[in-house]
Amino acid sequence: MAELSDLYRKTVLAHNRDPHNHAPLEPCSHRAEGHNPVCGDRIRVYVRTGEDGRLEAVSFTGEACAICTASSSMMTDAVTGLDEAGVEALFHRLQTVLTDRASEGDALPGELPVLAGVRNFPGRTKCATLSWHTLLAALRGDETASSE
Repeated sequence: MAELSDLYRKTVLAHNRDPHNHAPLEPCSHRAEGHNPVCGDRIRVYVRTGEDGRLEAVSFTGEACAICTASSSMMTDAVTGLDEAGVEALFHRLQTVLTDRASEGDALPGELPVLAGVRNFPGRTKCATLSWHTLLAALRGDETASSE
């Protein structure tokens, strides 16, 4: 358990220090802004989709806590190439991992399994999911999202 906790901490800190795809994306086909009023996280998610509806590029900007920034960074890597249904399915798997102690993070791609450590801090689940809610809002044509 200590190894997973250490990996969680190291990965979150690394993505917070040097987040992937942390810049406005122009041109973009979709964008939305997300806000978590509990901790003050504010992010913007930018998406460019191809003619087939798959996400060609995803980026984010804003000011957020380490968990939100790390989750946003990992999200941009994990969802590129998916369509909206694939993004929704992946988000629901992540939500299960974040809230269900019996769930395994192994079913998640890339570095997302380390976010299972958020289960130990239930109040931070909203931090870890804000960018995901914002991405889905953008894909649905909504301009704002909240983690509430």
